[in-house]
Amino acid sequence: MKPASESRTIMTQLIFPLDTNHYDTMFGGKVMEYMDKVAAIAAMRHARMQAVTASTDSLDFLAPIQVGEVIEVEAFVTWTNRSSMEVYVAVRSENLISGNRKTTVTAFFTFVALDQSGKPAIVPTVVPVTEEEKKLHATAPERYALRKKRKQDRLLE
Repeated sequence: MKPASESRTIMTQLIFPLDTNHYDTMFGGKVMEYMDKVAAIAAMRHARMQAVTASTDSLDFLAPIQVGEVIEVEAFVTWTNRSSMEVYVAVRSENLISGNRKTTVTAFFTFVALDQSGKPAIVPTVVPVTEEEKKLHATAPERYALRKKRKQDRLLE
């Protein structure tokens, strides 16, 4: 068993013009790349082995990220199954001049831990401690069931 805090990972980036689209807001795909990287680090910190992205869901773009702002991408493991880990990722932007901060993107990623042979491996149970961790942990089984159903439905198409 491991506390969720052991997987917590934070990355900070300054947003330059090359990171943005023609509206001077950050490319969604670039944000997703950062989110996937930070989520992967959180999953590997928790499992202490390789992990691969299995799914992404509830990816919600809540506000645009402007050129010149700083983003903070934070991730931690919220729930575990046998070999899978749900990782919550939140992106917050900050205007360094005004100090205004806001949550801009949130998502849940699922990772599968892999042993040295590349086969799924058992991961430690995550233990929520903070109120946010407890809330996300308590609601994770419902998200897991929805993911499982969505995957099953797609296999039948």
